[in-house]
Amino acid sequence: MPGLEDLYREIILDHYRSPRNKGELESPPATRTEGFNPLCGDEIVVYLELDDSSEPPTVEDIKIGGQGCSISQSSASMMSAAVKGKTLAEVKDLTKAFKGMMSIHEQSLPGEGAGKEEEGDSGLGDLEAEIPEDVKLGDLEALRGVVKFPVRIKCATLSWNTLAQGIEDATS
Repeated sequence: MPGLEDLYREIILDHYRSPRNKGELESPPATRTEGFNPLCGDEIVVYLELDDSSEPPTVEDIKIGGQGCSISQSSASMMSAAVKGKTLAEVKDLTKAFKGMMSIHEQSLPGEGAGKEEEGDSGLGDLEAEIPEDVKLGDLEALRGVVKFPVRIKCATLSWNTLAQGIEDATS
């Protein structure tokens, strides 16, 4: 679908050129977490401020920084927009859905992995059961095409891994 691919490319470039939530938060109270991809040099910094007074706890504010390729930087921008104001449980589900999209479609691309699945086995293992189906990815869907380039998946997931580390640091 050339039209859809063009739309996705435009969404990625828009987030790369005009990143959402770019900047810094005062640390503390915000948690500052750095992520680095040594394979390509991408760097992501996530500033995370949680509202622990609300039940359940929510992402009150998030800012991103860093440098790298258009995939890593646009993914960070999309991630920050998607998680701001969400509960930690919603962020966890969104993370699972995004990482599931990055891995499932890699395994199910036409011509790849043919013959690897046994009868009755989707080839997804336990991952299939973990992916929440009701989660809407929004602009993050634009990164679906990244799975055609397995070396770039780490670029797309760097900000998500950094966010997960930031949440762990902030809640421990």
